[in-house]
Amino acid sequence: MTERPHLAVVGAGPAGLAGALAAAARGVRVTLVDAAEQAGGQFYRQPAAALGARRPQALHHQWRTWERLRDGLERHVDAGRVTHLTDHHVWCVEGESGAFAVHALRGPAQEEGVTVRADAVLLATGGYERVLPFPGWTLPGVVTAGGAQAMLKGGLVLPGRTAVVAGTGPLLLPVATGLAAAGARVAALVESADPKALVRRAPVLAAQPGKLAEGAWYSGQLVRHGVRVLPRHTVVEAHGADRLEAVTVAGLDRDGRLRPGTARRIPCDTLAVGHGMLPHTDLAETLGCTLSGTDVRVDGEQRTDVPGVWAAGETTGIGGAALALAEGHIAGRSVAARLHGTTPDPRRWATASRSRTRLREFFAALDAVYTPPADWADRITDDTVVCRCEEVTAEQVRTAVDTLGAGDVRTVKLLTRAGMGWCQGRICGPAVAGLTGCPFTPGRRPFARPVPLGVLAALPEQETD
Repeated sequence: MTERPHLAVVGAGPAGLAGALAAAARGVRVTLVDAAEQAGGQFYRQPAAALGARRPQALHHQWRTWERLRDGLERHVDAGRVTHLTDHHVWCVEGESGAFAVHALRGPAQEEGVTVRADAVLLATGGYERVLPFPGWTLPGVVTAGGAQAMLKGGLVLPGRTAVVAGTGPLLLPVATGLAAAGARVAALVESADPKALVRRAPVLAAQPGKLAEGAWYSGQLVRHGVRVLPRHTVVEAHGADRLEAVTVAGLDRDGRLRPGTARRIPCDTLAVGHGMLPHTDLAETLGCTLSGTDVRVDGEQRTDVPGVWAAGETTGIGGAALALAEGHIAGRSVAARLHGTTPDPRRWATASRSRTRLREFFAALDAVYTPPADWADRITDDTVVCRCEEVTAEQVRTAVDTLGAGDVRTVKLLTRAGMGWCQGRICGPAVAGLTGCPFTPGRRPFARPVPLGVLAALPEQETD
């Protein structure tokens, strides 16, 4: 009997789960590779079983959707159609159409190498938060908005008792309401965007009534918990000696610049700050996939321009769980057809395709509104650390440009070591680009994460199907 074609899916968030289920249901053998101990990704992040959460659904929206994905995955795993590899950290994907190798590090220590071989690959690697520094941002108690949400969902812990949620973007709403519902006092939600800008895009936004209803629900929760909302405001500085004690926020004018005389100080022990997200593209770039800006470029079937490689979810453009589900479903069906040697019929996923189109338009409108304040880079003081891994300050970055003549981010990196640390520029990259006045472009790396030399040396002996 001919062995079923094999698909490797990297990432078990909404896009990866939807793709894996769609392909497995159509006769494809699937290996789902994910770094977490449980499926769900960041959006459906689950607390550890040992914590004994009685009502984890209280921390989530779209819980029924998650239950369908979870139950579907369990059925396919039990039937032998899907192999779910948890705690596997993928550091590289290589190969060509029909012969791919997904290299991962297994376990919490990430010291044991594993290789999964497949006929095709679906990259559903998600996104990461854009971090923009400001004076005091390295104080204990300052976390990213997604980090605060992850602590709550995955660890059932609050990052602090009195919080300020700040930055820009739709993520701030669930973070603020989630913290308030869990018992924190949210002193303020500080949003730099202008609500009037949303009104100007009403026709596009109105095409997604479900999203508008979701936003209205969050607004109602903010009122219920007494959260003060400060639109067209931004965090100027975080204060504290050994840890965060307060933040200073100020109003913004129509051009996104600070309005004189509007600064106010808000006592808090936690600042959850975020300025949107960026796609994870490391693995796609290693394979040679073309990017469109910061997003992996795909066609109507979610295929990249590298034969045998599909991509779905946030890696193709930030757009939330519903868009990721639609893209993952389309990718899974396309993979199944192609691996079985047939031409896919787009009519089979027409509903998902319409959803994808509408949601892409919706989030394109939001992206135009939720942008960082215009002068954020100018407000970074010279002594502010920009690259935490290598302890590079804003002054050093500016000196590299103004005195040493650096004209691009790569040259700044060579002159200052900004971006050479553990995170390889994922955290400081947007900040360095903003300070230099250069566009932010993802840096191509051979590996998506640090790899022990022993794993590289022993790779041939470690290979397994």
